[in-house]
Amino acid sequence: MKAIRIDHFGGPEVMEVSEVEIPQLQPGEVLVKNMAVGVNPVDFKIREGQYPDVRQDKLPLTMGREVAGQVEAVGDGVSGFKVGDRVFAMIGADGGYAQFARVPAAHLAHVPSSLDWRHAAGVPLAAHTAWQALVEHGHLEQGQKVLIHGGSGGVGHFAVQFARVKGAQVYATASSEGLEFLKQMGVDRAIDYKHEKFEDICHDFDLVIDLIGGETQSRSWQVLGQGGRLVSTLEMPDAHHRQAAGKTGTRFTARPDGQELANIAGLIEAGEVRVIIEQTFELAEARQALDAVANHHVHGKVVLRIPQR
Repeated sequence: MKAIRIDHFGGPEVMEVSEVEIPQLQPGEVLVKNMAVGVNPVDFKIREGQYPDVRQDKLPLTMGREVAGQVEAVGDGVSGFKVGDRVFAMIGADGGYAQFARVPAAHLAHVPSSLDWRHAAGVPLAAHTAWQALVEHGHLEQGQKVLIHGGSGGVGHFAVQFARVKGAQVYATASSEGLEFLKQMGVDRAIDYKHEKFEDICHDFDLVIDLIGGETQSRSWQVLGQGGRLVSTLEMPDAHHRQAAGKTGTRFTARPDGQELANIAGLIEAGEVRVIIEQTFELAEARQALDAVANHHVHGKVVLRIPQR
C-alpha cells in the first residue's frame, strides 16, 4: 500500500510516499481501507520530533492520526463491526496517511450517514480533543461561561459547537479573518485577538480552553472567577502564577474512545454539530496539507483524499 512515511525528523522534505505492507491484524483490531484522513497540528510536531511519545526509536513511522473508511477485515474477538461498514477513528501515532490502517475496535465508531468521507475524516481527533477539554477536564455545565482560544481551528470549531450544545455562554478568539466564521459557529462573542484584549472583555468566567499556549495562556488566568478552570492541550498552566490562586489548571492529551465518538456522531447526525473542511489535498500532497495547517489560519479542518487501488 501507499503511505506517507518519515525515517528521521525534520521539515517537509522528510515526508516521502512509500510502498509498505498492509498492516496485519491482531485480535480486537479492525483493518480499515482509508478513504480520507485528517491532518492535524500534532502531525507536524511528530514530524519535527517535538512530540514526546514519538522518539527516534519509533522511526520509520507512517504519519497521521485520524482516519475514515470502510472496514476491510475484522480481527478475532471483534463485535459490532463488519466488512463494508463506514467507520472513523482517532488512532495512535503511527498509520493514518496510508491506504489502510489497523484500528482497535474499541476506538472505532460508525460514520454518520450525513457525512461524506472528507467530512468524516475531519472529525475524530479534533472532536475528541474538544469534547474531552470541555467535559472531561473542564467540567462545563449549562449556563456557565467559557472562553475558547483559537476557536476557528480544527479543535476550536468543535469546541465552540459542543459548548453551545452544553448550554454554555461561549466566547472565542480568532484573527480578524476568523470572526465571521466564529459567528457562523454560534459564538456569543467573537474576539479579534490582534485588536482586542480578551481580558478586557471576559470577566468571572468558569472555563478557558487554551489551544494557543504561551502568553495567551498566561493572560487567561485573570479572566477566570474563583473556582475557574484553565484547560490546555499544549502546556501545563503555571499554578504559581500570581493570578492563579483559587483556580485550577491542567494539560491533557486526547485519547481515542469509540463510545464517545459514537455520541459525537449522534450530535452530527442530529444536526447540532457541523464539520467544516476548508481544504482537501491528495495523499501525495501531504507536505502542502501539513504546511496549510502549520502556517496558515485554517477555518475548520484540512484532509487528505486517499487513492484507491
